Amino acid sequence: MKNEQTHANLVVMLTWHDYTVENAAQVFEQCKASKAQYWGFKEHPLPLEQMKKIYESMKQCGKTTFLEVVSYSEEEGLAGAEMAAACGCEVLMGTKFYDSINDYCRKHAIKYMPFVGEVTGRPSVLEGTIEGMITEARSYIERGAYGIDLLGYRYTGDANALNQAIVAGVNAPVCIAGSIDSFERLDEVRKAAPWAFTIGGAFFENKFGDTFAEQVDIVCDYISR
Repeated sequence: MKNEQTHANLVVMLTWHDYTVENAAQVFEQCKASKAQYWGFKEHPLPLEQMKKIYESMKQCGKTTFLEVVSYSEEEGLAGAEMAAACGCEVLMGTKFYDSINDYCRKHAIKYMPFVGEVTGRPSVLEGTIEGMITEARSYIERGAYGIDLLGYRYTGDANALNQAIVAGVNAPVCIAGSIDSFERLDEVRKAAPWAFTIGGAFFENKFGDTFAEQVDIVCDYISR
């Protein structure tokens, strides 16, 4: 998997502080011609029917769709997986790993990328040891998960060391998610060379340029150069 691409993929998240923005549909409409292939948002707070329409628009533009669920119980995670299936979403990120969620995703052809480590709160905070997270990630992959949702820059320890160790130690797609808000962190992501990384809030805070659409292309060009 790691050898099939030349650089990490940007997943544009229409989210701020781990919640989907109310004007997500309008933001995507302004950016649909951008260079980013991967698009998604969170499970809260938009109504399901509104979520379906946004994902439908993304698919009509040929985009690959992601739903990230920032919930930690089995019941909430399974509800998120059902939401992803109802929306025709291709990748489910987040949740703590449960066999029930994994089985549901496999049955509905959804690529499941659960969190690793001790994840709490919203916005999320990540704790745990690097070695423990590598072991945990490998066990999820062995049980059928597609990849791992790594909250690298939400880690209370050395984020850069964590990102590099997990990508190197897990033979499956790793998405570094959350708080990538500077070119310095983009350089670190590029060095770690994950399958993908997410940016959401930083685009709304204009950390990479003046408009949302402009920033998406700036980041796509920067990470691929």
